Amino acid sequence: MKLWGGRFTKETDQLVNDFNASISFDKRFYKQDIKGSIAHVTMLAKQNIITNEDKDAIISGLNSILNDIDNGTLVIDEDNEDIHSFVEATLTERIGEPGKKLHTGRSRNDQVALDMKLYTRDEITEIDNCLNCLMKSIMTIMENNTETYMPGFTHLQKAQPITLAHHMGAYFEMFKRDRQRMSDIYNRLNYCPLGSGALAGTTYPLDREYTARLLGFAGPTLNSMDSVADRDYLIELLSALSTVMMHLSRFSEEIILWNSNEYKFVEIDDAYSTGSSIMPQKKNPDIAELVRGKTGRVYGALMSLLTTMKGIPLAYNKDMQEDKELSFDAIDTAKGCITLFAGMIDTIKFNNAVMENSSKHGFTNATDAADYLVNHGVAFRDAHGIVGQLVLFCIDKGIALDDMTLDEYKAISPVFEEDIYDAISIKTCVDKRVTIGAPGKEAMDKVIAINKKWLNENPVIGK
Repeated sequence: MKLWGGRFTKETDQLVNDFNASISFDKRFYKQDIKGSIAHVTMLAKQNIITNEDKDAIISGLNSILNDIDNGTLVIDEDNEDIHSFVEATLTERIGEPGKKLHTGRSRNDQVALDMKLYTRDEITEIDNCLNCLMKSIMTIMENNTETYMPGFTHLQKAQPITLAHHMGAYFEMFKRDRQRMSDIYNRLNYCPLGSGALAGTTYPLDREYTARLLGFAGPTLNSMDSVADRDYLIELLSALSTVMMHLSRFSEEIILWNSNEYKFVEIDDAYSTGSSIMPQKKNPDIAELVRGKTGRVYGALMSLLTTMKGIPLAYNKDMQEDKELSFDAIDTAKGCITLFAGMIDTIKFNNAVMENSSKHGFTNATDAADYLVNHGVAFRDAHGIVGQLVLFCIDKGIALDDMTLDEYKAISPVFEEDIYDAISIKTCVDKRVTIGAPGKEAMDKVIAINKKWLNENPVIGK
Protein backbone atom coordinates (compact mmCIF):
# COMPACT_ATOMS: atom_id res chain seq x y z
CA MET A 1 0.00 0.00 0.00
CA LYS A 2 1.23 3.51 -0.85
CA LEU A 3 -0.01 6.44 1.18
CA TRP A 4 0.68 8.81 -1.72
CA GLY A 5 -0.50 7.01 -4.88
CA GLY A 6 -3.34 9.32 -5.90
CA ARG A 7 -1.05 11.80 -7.67
CA PHE A 8 0.57 9.15 -9.87
CA THR A 9 -0.67 7.48 -13.08
CA LYS A 10 2.16 4.96 -13.52
CA GLU A 11 3.48 2.25 -11.26
CA THR A 12 6.82 2.96 -9.63
CA ASP A 13 9.69 0.93 -11.05
CA GLN A 14 10.38 -2.07 -8.80
CA LEU A 15 14.03 -1.10 -8.36
CA VAL A 16 12.89 2.36 -7.26
CA ASN A 17 10.42 0.78 -4.83
CA ASP A 18 13.15 -1.38 -3.34
CA PHE A 19 15.60 1.52 -3.13
CA ASN A 20 13.03 3.85 -1.59
CA ALA A 21 11.50 1.43 0.91
CA SER A 22 12.55 1.50 4.56
CA ILE A 23 10.39 -1.26 6.03
CA SER A 24 13.28 -3.75 6.11
CA PHE A 25 14.81 -1.73 8.93
CA ASP A 26 12.15 0.66 10.29
CA LYS A 27 9.93 -2.32 11.16
CA ARG A 28 11.90 -2.54 14.40
CA PHE A 29 9.93 0.39 15.83
CA TYR A 30 6.45 -0.98 15.20
CA LYS A 31 5.72 -0.65 18.93
CA GLN A 32 6.59 3.04 18.90
CA ASP A 33 4.55 3.60 15.74
CA ILE A 34 1.47 2.00 17.28
CA LYS A 35 1.97 3.80 20.59
CA GLY A 36 2.17 7.13 18.76
CA SER A 37 -0.93 6.36 16.70
CA ILE A 38 -2.94 5.48 19.80
CA ALA A 39 -2.00 8.80 21.39
CA HIS A 40 -2.79 10.63 18.14
CA VAL A 41 -6.32 9.23 17.75
CA THR A 42 -7.00 9.74 21.46
CA MET A 43 -6.23 13.42 20.93
CA LEU A 44 -8.29 13.56 17.72
CA ALA A 45 -11.35 12.26 19.57
CA LYS A 46 -10.80 14.67 22.45
CA GLN A 47 -10.79 17.51 19.92
CA ASN A 48 -13.93 16.14 18.21
CA ILE A 49 -12.01 15.65 14.96
CA ILE A 50 -13.07 11.99 14.94
CA THR A 51 -15.83 10.29 16.94
CA ASN A 52 -15.25 8.30 20.10
CA GLU A 53 -16.62 5.25 18.30
CA ASP A 54 -14.00 5.58 15.57
CA LYS A 55 -11.32 6.18 18.19
CA ASP A 56 -12.30 3.02 20.10
CA ALA A 57 -12.35 0.96 16.90
CA ILE A 58 -8.95 2.27 15.82
CA ILE A 59 -7.33 1.70 19.23
CA SER A 60 -8.78 -1.81 19.45
CA GLY A 61 -7.47 -2.56 15.97
CA LEU A 62 -4.03 -1.13 16.73
CA ASN A 63 -3.76 -3.15 19.95
CA SER A 64 -4.72 -6.32 18.06
CA ILE A 65 -1.97 -5.61 15.52
CA LEU A 66 0.55 -5.03 18.32
CA ASN A 67 -0.43 -8.24 20.10
CA ASP A 68 -0.33 -10.29 16.91
CA ILE A 69 3.12 -9.00 15.92
CA ASP A 70 4.38 -9.66 19.44
CA ASN A 71 3.10 -13.24 19.53
CA GLY A 72 4.19 -14.01 15.96
CA THR A 73 0.76 -14.54 14.40
CA LEU A 74 1.20 -11.44 12.23
CA VAL A 75 4.35 -11.10 10.14
CA ILE A 76 5.29 -7.63 8.93
CA ASP A 77 4.89 -7.65 5.15
CA GLU A 78 7.97 -6.09 3.57
CA ASP A 79 6.05 -5.42 0.35
CA ASN A 80 4.87 -2.29 2.12
CA GLU A 81 6.99 0.84 1.80
CA ASP A 82 7.47 1.41 5.51
CA ILE A 83 6.16 0.38 8.91
CA HIS A 84 3.64 3.26 8.91
CA SER A 85 1.94 2.08 5.71
CA PHE A 86 1.96 -1.54 6.92
CA VAL A 87 0.22 -0.64 10.20
CA GLU A 88 -2.35 1.57 8.47
CA ALA A 89 -3.08 -0.97 5.74
CA THR A 90 -3.46 -3.80 8.25
CA LEU A 91 -5.67 -1.65 10.45
CA THR A 92 -7.99 -0.79 7.54
CA GLU A 93 -8.21 -4.45 6.56
CA ARG A 94 -9.30 -5.29 10.10
CA ILE A 95 -11.71 -2.49 10.99
CA GLY A 96 -12.71 -0.98 7.64
CA GLU A 97 -13.50 2.73 7.13
CA PRO A 98 -12.46 4.00 10.58
CA GLY A 99 -8.94 2.83 9.81
CA LYS A 100 -8.70 5.40 7.02
CA LYS A 101 -9.09 8.16 9.62
CA LEU A 102 -5.93 7.20 11.50
CA HIS A 103 -3.72 9.56 9.49
CA THR A 104 -5.96 12.62 9.99
CA GLY A 105 -3.93 15.69 10.94
CA ARG A 106 -0.46 14.21 10.54
CA SER A 107 2.18 13.48 7.92
CA ARG A 108 4.66 10.66 7.63
CA ASN A 109 7.25 13.35 8.28
CA ASP A 110 6.10 14.09 11.82
CA GLN A 111 5.12 10.45 12.30
CA VAL A 112 8.60 9.11 11.57
CA ALA A 113 10.14 11.93 13.62
CA LEU A 114 7.97 10.82 16.54
CA ASP A 115 8.73 7.12 16.10
CA MET A 116 12.48 7.76 15.97
CA LYS A 117 12.34 9.91 19.08
CA LEU A 118 10.28 7.35 20.98
CA TYR A 119 12.64 4.57 19.88
CA THR A 120 15.75 6.58 20.74
CA ARG A 121 14.33 7.51 24.13
CA ASP A 122 13.68 3.83 24.91
CA GLU A 123 17.18 2.87 23.76
CA ILE A 124 18.81 5.56 25.89
CA THR A 125 17.10 3.98 28.89
CA GLU A 126 18.54 0.59 27.90
CA ILE A 127 22.02 2.00 27.31
CA ASP A 128 21.93 3.84 30.62
CA ASN A 129 20.92 0.62 32.36
CA CYS A 130 23.87 -1.20 30.75
CA LEU A 131 26.26 1.53 31.88
CA ASN A 132 24.77 1.49 35.38
CA CYS A 133 25.38 -2.28 35.63
CA LEU A 134 28.95 -1.84 34.40
CA MET A 135 29.60 0.89 36.96
CA LYS A 136 28.29 -1.34 39.75
CA SER A 137 30.71 -4.06 38.63
CA ILE A 138 33.56 -1.56 38.72
CA MET A 139 32.43 -0.33 42.15
CA THR A 140 32.60 -3.87 43.53
CA ILE A 141 36.21 -4.17 42.34
CA MET A 142 37.02 -0.79 43.88
CA GLU A 143 35.54 -1.69 47.26
CA ASN A 144 37.48 -4.95 47.40
CA ASN A 145 40.86 -3.56 46.31
CA THR A 146 41.68 -0.38 48.21
CA GLU A 147 44.88 -2.08 49.40
CA THR A 148 45.72 -4.02 46.25
CA TYR A 149 48.89 -2.31 45.04
CA MET A 150 49.96 -1.98 41.44
CA PRO A 151 52.04 0.34 39.28
CA GLY A 152 50.48 3.38 37.70
CA PHE A 153 51.78 4.18 34.23
CA THR A 154 52.63 7.14 32.06
CA HIS A 155 53.93 6.62 28.50
CA LEU A 156 53.24 2.91 29.17
CA GLN A 157 56.13 2.97 31.66
CA LYS A 158 55.84 2.37 35.38
CA ALA A 159 55.49 5.72 37.10
CA GLN A 160 54.13 5.68 40.68
CA PRO A 161 52.43 3.09 42.85
CA ILE A 162 48.64 3.17 43.06
CA THR A 163 45.92 0.67 43.95
CA LEU A 164 43.63 -1.37 41.76
CA ALA A 165 40.73 0.53 43.33
CA HIS A 166 42.25 3.81 42.18
CA HIS A 167 42.87 2.53 38.65
CA MET A 168 39.30 1.21 38.37
CA GLY A 169 38.04 4.48 39.80
CA ALA A 170 39.36 6.31 36.75
CA TYR A 171 37.05 4.26 34.52
CA PHE A 172 34.18 4.74 36.96
CA GLU A 173 34.52 8.50 36.44
CA MET A 174 34.56 8.06 32.65
CA PHE A 175 31.37 6.01 32.65
CA LYS A 176 29.78 8.42 35.12
CA ARG A 177 30.29 11.19 32.58
CA ASP A 178 28.86 8.89 29.90
CA ARG A 179 25.70 8.43 31.94
CA GLN A 180 25.46 12.17 32.49
CA ARG A 181 25.65 12.68 28.73
CA MET A 182 22.84 10.14 28.25
CA SER A 183 20.70 12.10 30.69
CA ASP A 184 21.41 15.38 28.90
CA ILE A 185 20.47 13.88 25.51
CA TYR A 186 17.30 12.31 26.91
CA ASN A 187 16.15 15.63 28.35
CA ARG A 188 16.98 17.58 25.20
CA LEU A 189 15.18 15.21 22.81
CA ASN A 190 12.14 14.79 25.05
CA TYR A 191 9.81 17.12 23.09
CA CYS A 192 7.05 15.80 20.87
CA PRO A 193 7.13 16.53 17.10
CA LEU A 194 3.71 15.02 16.38
CA GLY A 195 1.32 17.63 15.01
CA SER A 196 4.00 19.38 12.97
CA GLY A 197 2.61 17.86 9.77
CA ALA A 198 4.82 17.70 6.71
CA LEU A 199 6.54 20.95 7.71
CA ALA A 200 3.91 23.66 8.32
CA GLY A 201 1.57 22.22 10.92
CA THR A 202 -2.08 21.55 10.11
CA THR A 203 -5.43 23.32 9.95
CA TYR A 204 -7.00 20.76 12.28
CA PRO A 205 -7.45 22.01 15.88
CA LEU A 206 -4.91 19.61 17.37
CA ASP A 207 -3.99 19.71 21.05
CA ARG A 208 -0.27 19.10 20.78
CA GLU A 209 0.32 19.63 24.49
CA TYR A 210 -2.14 16.83 25.26
CA THR A 211 -0.48 14.46 22.77
CA ALA A 212 2.91 15.24 24.30
CA ARG A 213 1.61 14.43 27.79
CA LEU A 214 0.09 11.14 26.63
CA LEU A 215 3.48 10.08 25.25
CA GLY A 216 5.50 11.19 28.27
CA PHE A 217 7.19 14.16 26.62
CA ALA A 218 8.03 17.39 28.43
CA GLY A 219 6.00 19.30 25.84
CA PRO A 220 5.55 19.83 22.11
CA THR A 221 8.31 21.05 19.82
CA LEU A 222 8.00 24.74 18.99
CA ASN A 223 8.87 24.92 15.29
CA SER A 224 7.22 22.56 12.82
CA MET A 225 10.04 22.79 10.26
CA ASP A 226 12.71 21.98 12.81
CA SER A 227 10.50 19.22 14.24
CA VAL A 228 10.57 17.13 11.06
CA ALA A 229 14.14 18.03 10.06
CA ASP A 230 15.87 17.61 13.43
CA ARG A 231 18.28 14.74 13.87
CA ASP A 232 20.56 16.51 16.33
CA TYR A 233 19.54 14.12 19.09
CA LEU A 234 20.77 11.17 17.03
CA ILE A 235 24.05 12.89 16.27
CA GLU A 236 24.42 13.65 19.99
CA LEU A 237 23.65 10.03 20.86
CA LEU A 238 26.12 8.67 18.31
CA SER A 239 28.73 11.10 19.64
CA ALA A 240 28.06 9.98 23.21
CA LEU A 241 28.17 6.32 22.16
CA SER A 242 31.48 6.98 20.40
CA THR A 243 32.84 8.32 23.68
CA VAL A 244 31.48 5.28 25.55
CA MET A 245 33.19 3.02 23.03
CA MET A 246 36.42 4.99 23.30
CA HIS A 247 36.36 4.42 27.08
CA LEU A 248 35.62 0.72 26.61
CA SER A 249 38.40 0.47 24.03
CA ARG A 250 40.96 2.03 26.36
CA PHE A 251 39.84 -0.31 29.12
CA SER A 252 40.02 -3.26 26.71
CA GLU A 253 43.54 -2.33 25.68
CA GLU A 254 44.63 -2.46 29.30
CA ILE A 255 42.93 -5.80 29.89
CA ILE A 256 44.69 -7.15 26.78
CA LEU A 257 48.06 -5.92 28.06
CA TRP A 258 47.43 -7.15 31.60
CA ASN A 259 46.41 -10.55 30.25
CA SER A 260 49.69 -10.97 28.33
CA ASN A 261 52.45 -13.30 29.52
CA GLU A 262 54.67 -10.28 30.13
CA TYR A 263 52.24 -8.67 32.60
CA LYS A 264 50.18 -11.52 34.07
CA PHE A 265 48.14 -8.99 36.06
CA VAL A 266 44.86 -10.73 35.23
CA GLU A 267 43.39 -14.00 34.12
CA ILE A 268 40.27 -13.72 32.00
CA ASP A 269 37.57 -16.28 32.74
CA ASP A 270 37.26 -19.16 30.26
CA ALA A 271 33.73 -17.98 29.39
CA TYR A 272 35.17 -14.75 27.96
CA SER A 273 38.23 -16.23 26.22
CA THR A 274 38.94 -18.35 23.18
CA GLY A 275 41.76 -20.65 22.11
CA SER A 276 43.86 -21.14 19.02
CA SER A 277 43.17 -23.66 16.26
CA ILE A 278 46.86 -24.57 16.12
CA MET A 279 48.53 -23.43 19.37
CA PRO A 280 47.06 -25.38 22.31
CA GLN A 281 48.63 -23.14 24.95
CA LYS A 282 46.75 -20.01 23.85
CA LYS A 283 43.99 -18.28 25.80
CA ASN A 284 43.04 -15.19 23.87
CA PRO A 285 41.24 -12.05 25.13
CA ASP A 286 38.84 -12.01 22.18
CA ILE A 287 36.00 -10.09 23.87
CA ALA A 288 38.33 -7.23 24.77
CA GLU A 289 39.80 -7.25 21.27
CA LEU A 290 36.37 -7.23 19.62
CA VAL A 291 35.21 -4.35 21.80
CA ARG A 292 38.33 -2.47 20.77
CA GLY A 293 37.65 -3.31 17.12
CA LYS A 294 33.95 -2.44 17.14
CA THR A 295 34.73 1.05 18.40
CA GLY A 296 35.55 2.12 14.84
CA ARG A 297 32.16 0.87 13.69
CA VAL A 298 30.36 3.25 16.06
CA TYR A 299 32.68 6.12 15.07
CA GLY A 300 31.75 5.37 11.44
CA ALA A 301 28.03 5.74 12.17
CA LEU A 302 28.63 9.17 13.71
CA MET A 303 30.69 10.40 10.76
CA SER A 304 28.18 8.98 8.26
CA LEU A 305 25.22 10.76 9.83
CA LEU A 306 27.12 14.03 10.17
CA THR A 307 28.03 13.79 6.49
CA THR A 308 24.44 12.95 5.51
CA MET A 309 23.00 15.92 7.41
CA LYS A 310 25.56 18.56 6.48
CA GLY A 311 24.01 19.65 3.15
CA ILE A 312 20.30 19.16 3.74
CA PRO A 313 18.10 22.26 3.36
CA LEU A 314 14.91 22.65 5.42
CA ALA A 315 12.68 20.84 5.91
CA TYR A 316 12.40 17.06 5.44
CA ASN A 317 14.44 15.32 2.72
CA LYS A 318 14.61 11.63 1.90
CA ASP A 319 18.33 11.61 2.74
CA MET A 320 17.27 11.57 6.38
CA GLN A 321 16.01 8.01 6.01
CA GLU A 322 19.69 7.06 6.24
CA ASP A 323 19.68 7.91 9.96
CA LYS A 324 18.02 4.66 10.96
CA GLU A 325 20.31 1.82 9.91
CA LEU A 326 23.35 3.74 11.16
CA SER A 327 21.77 4.49 14.51
CA PHE A 328 20.28 1.03 14.97
CA ASP A 329 23.63 -0.63 14.33
CA ALA A 330 25.58 1.73 16.59
CA ILE A 331 23.06 1.32 19.43
CA ASP A 332 23.06 -2.47 19.12
CA THR A 333 26.85 -2.56 18.96
CA ALA A 334 27.35 -0.34 22.01
CA LYS A 335 24.80 -2.18 24.14
CA GLY A 336 26.34 -5.52 23.27
CA CYS A 337 29.86 -4.31 24.02
CA ILE A 338 28.93 -2.75 27.37
CA THR A 339 27.07 -5.87 28.49
CA LEU A 340 29.82 -8.30 27.46
CA PHE A 341 32.52 -6.11 28.97
CA ALA A 342 30.66 -5.98 32.30
CA GLY A 343 30.41 -9.78 32.28
CA MET A 344 34.12 -10.08 31.55
CA ILE A 345 35.25 -7.88 34.42
CA ASP A 346 32.72 -9.47 36.77
CA THR A 347 34.52 -12.79 36.30
CA ILE A 348 38.11 -11.63 35.82
CA LYS A 349 40.77 -12.72 38.32
CA PHE A 350 43.33 -10.13 39.41
CA ASN A 351 46.76 -11.44 40.33
CA ASN A 352 47.37 -9.17 43.30
CA ALA A 353 50.82 -10.42 44.22
CA VAL A 354 52.09 -10.05 40.65
CA MET A 355 50.80 -6.47 40.46
CA GLU A 356 52.37 -5.49 43.78
CA ASN A 357 55.68 -7.09 42.86
CA SER A 358 55.62 -5.23 39.55
CA SER A 359 55.21 -1.91 41.35
CA LYS A 360 58.21 -2.70 43.56
CA HIS A 361 60.49 -3.52 40.64
CA GLY A 362 59.61 -0.62 38.40
CA PHE A 363 61.07 2.15 40.59
CA THR A 364 57.56 3.49 41.14
CA ASN A 365 58.72 4.66 44.57
CA ALA A 366 61.56 6.80 43.16
CA THR A 367 59.55 10.02 43.59
CA ASP A 368 59.01 9.15 47.24
CA ALA A 369 62.73 8.59 47.70
CA ALA A 370 63.28 12.11 46.36
CA ASP A 371 60.58 13.46 48.69
CA TYR A 372 62.38 11.73 51.59
CA LEU A 373 65.55 13.69 50.80
CA VAL A 374 63.61 16.95 50.45
CA ASN A 375 62.04 16.35 53.87
CA HIS A 376 65.57 15.96 55.22
CA GLY A 377 66.74 19.33 53.93
CA VAL A 378 67.99 18.45 50.43
CA ALA A 379 66.91 20.79 47.60
CA PHE A 380 64.50 19.04 45.23
CA ARG A 381 66.72 19.42 42.18
CA ASP A 382 69.65 17.84 44.07
CA ALA A 383 67.33 15.12 45.42
CA HIS A 384 66.19 14.36 41.88
CA GLY A 385 69.79 13.83 40.80
CA ILE A 386 70.61 11.65 43.79
CA VAL A 387 67.65 9.35 43.19
CA GLY A 388 68.64 9.14 39.52
CA GLN A 389 71.98 7.75 40.71
CA LEU A 390 70.14 5.26 42.94
CA VAL A 391 68.10 4.04 39.98
CA LEU A 392 71.21 3.62 37.82
CA PHE A 393 72.87 1.65 40.64
CA CYS A 394 69.83 -0.64 40.95
CA ILE A 395 69.59 -1.19 37.20
CA ASP A 396 73.25 -2.17 37.13
CA LYS A 397 72.75 -4.60 40.02
CA GLY A 398 69.34 -5.87 38.84
CA ILE A 399 67.66 -4.97 42.12
CA ALA A 400 64.88 -2.68 43.40
CA LEU A 401 65.29 0.39 45.62
CA ASP A 402 63.84 -1.67 48.46
CA ASP A 403 66.71 -4.19 48.08
CA MET A 404 69.57 -1.73 48.56
CA THR A 405 71.50 -1.88 51.83
CA LEU A 406 71.74 1.22 54.01
CA ASP A 407 75.49 1.36 53.30
CA GLU A 408 74.75 1.46 49.57
CA TYR A 409 72.27 4.29 50.14
CA LYS A 410 74.78 6.24 52.23
CA ALA A 411 77.50 5.75 49.63
CA ILE A 412 75.37 7.86 47.28
CA SER A 413 74.03 10.29 49.91
CA PRO A 414 74.84 10.37 53.65
CA VAL A 415 71.38 11.85 54.32
CA PHE A 416 69.74 8.43 54.09
CA GLU A 417 68.92 6.67 57.37
CA GLU A 418 67.10 3.47 58.35
CA ASP A 419 63.71 5.14 57.95
CA ILE A 420 64.19 5.27 54.16
CA TYR A 421 62.78 1.73 53.91
CA ASP A 422 59.48 2.71 55.47
CA ALA A 423 59.37 5.91 53.39
CA ILE A 424 59.65 3.98 50.11
CA SER A 425 57.51 0.98 50.96
CA ILE A 426 54.69 0.66 48.45
CA LYS A 427 52.05 0.84 51.17
CA THR A 428 53.53 4.06 52.57
CA CYS A 429 53.93 5.57 49.10
CA VAL A 430 50.23 5.01 48.42
CA ASP A 431 48.65 5.63 51.81
CA LYS A 432 50.33 8.97 52.47
CA ARG A 433 48.57 10.35 49.40
CA VAL A 434 45.38 11.39 51.14
CA THR A 435 44.12 14.36 49.12
CA ILE A 436 40.73 13.70 47.55
CA GLY A 437 41.18 11.88 44.25
CA ALA A 438 44.50 10.31 45.28
CA PRO A 439 45.06 6.53 45.69
CA GLY A 440 45.57 6.44 49.46
CA LYS A 441 43.06 4.26 51.32
CA GLU A 442 41.67 7.17 53.31
CA ALA A 443 41.03 9.17 50.14
CA MET A 444 39.70 6.15 48.23
CA ASP A 445 37.21 5.30 50.96
CA LYS A 446 35.82 8.83 50.72
CA VAL A 447 35.56 8.65 46.93
CA ILE A 448 33.90 5.23 47.05
CA ALA A 449 31.30 6.60 49.48
CA ILE A 450 30.68 9.62 47.23
CA ASN A 451 30.27 7.45 44.14
CA LYS A 452 28.01 4.90 45.85
CA LYS A 453 25.80 7.81 46.88
CA TRP A 454 25.86 9.07 43.27
CA LEU A 455 24.71 5.67 42.00
CA ASN A 456 21.84 5.63 44.50
CA GLU A 457 20.79 9.17 43.60
CA ASN A 458 20.95 8.59 39.84
CA PRO A 459 18.66 5.69 38.91
CA VAL A 460 18.41 4.55 35.33
CA ILE A 461 16.95 7.24 33.06
CA GLY A 462 13.25 6.85 32.35
CA LYS A 463 12.64 4.29 35.08
